[in-house]
Amino acid sequence: MVEMFRILFFEPRIAGNTGAAIRLAAVTGAELHLVEPLGFDLEESKLRRAGLDYHDLAVMSVHADLDAALEALAPARVYAFTAGGDELYTDVAYEPGDVLMFGPEPTGLPAEVLADPRVTARVRLPMLPGRRSMNLANTASVAVFEAWRQQGFRLPE
Repeated sequence: MVEMFRILFFEPRIAGNTGAAIRLAAVTGAELHLVEPLGFDLEESKLRRAGLDYHDLAVMSVHADLDAALEALAPARVYAFTAGGDELYTDVAYEPGDVLMFGPEPTGLPAEVLADPRVTARVRLPMLPGRRSMNLANTASVAVFEAWRQQGFRLPE
């Protein structure tokens, strides 16, 4: 079986972004992992509306904290996406099974997560100067599709 990528949202706050990520996971075969606490209820209407009818097609797990998530996933590589990242997202050679980690909407990943020794690299998407960040779901989409593109858009079996 071809393993796909794992999207990890660290303490997401906005239901609509997570709903969009559910849809992203469903259409790409990526897994979605959420690290608590969440800023919404998983039954919230905005989450369901953003995910449309894709909820049953996506693989999603919720983890009590980052340690529990990374223990369960046992990834070889974790890429932390942050506006202040050292490496451009297109310069990373992604492999199936990689974890693509994103922080909460208002703040991004906290310093202690970015400094975690399990983080392989801090990765960024280019933006115009003076812009704070991109939308969480949009950033995850760009990253997942770049990772998948590098694999020739191979389908999971």
